[in-house]
Amino acid sequence: MDCHPPIVKTLRWHDETATQAFAQWLAQRPQLGTALIALGGDLGVGKTTLVRHLLQALGVRGRIKSPTYAVVEPYELPGLAIWHFDFYRFSDPREWEDAGFRDLFASPGLKLVEWPEKAAGVLPCPDLTIHIDCDSDDARDVTLTARTELGTRLLQDLPADGARKDPA
Repeated sequence: MDCHPPIVKTLRWHDETATQAFAQWLAQRPQLGTALIALGGDLGVGKTTLVRHLLQALGVRGRIKSPTYAVVEPYELPGLAIWHFDFYRFSDPREWEDAGFRDLFASPGLKLVEWPEKAAGVLPCPDLTIHIDCDSDDARDVTLTARTELGTRLLQDLPADGARKDPA
């Protein structure tokens, strides 16, 4: 998968409700099921929270765990395989290869990757990068970067408010 010149959009989420609304909007994108989405940002900015809201919007039921210690948590929905990766504990990108993730990333399905920089050089080009910066306890500045044609299609028709359903 070749990376294209990036297309960048920015959002501001004022609270978790805005995060949830964006996740619900993203879950409705018909191309999502084949995407690789990289999630960046410091510890505690809401990467896993966004993934939980997205998985719930896609129909995952039950407890949604952070894969920090397991490295990957798989989810199976009718017609959709999902893998949530967290490479925070990786100290060497070769661990990605040693763990056998090349086969997972080559298979169909949605891949959500926290701490993608820890697998730099081995991770395929993400279709979409979502970088979250903490501005205050609740507010988040979000940068969405489409890096492939699929990523560009995912961001088409993105509401200026990031899909927020209630007034700011």
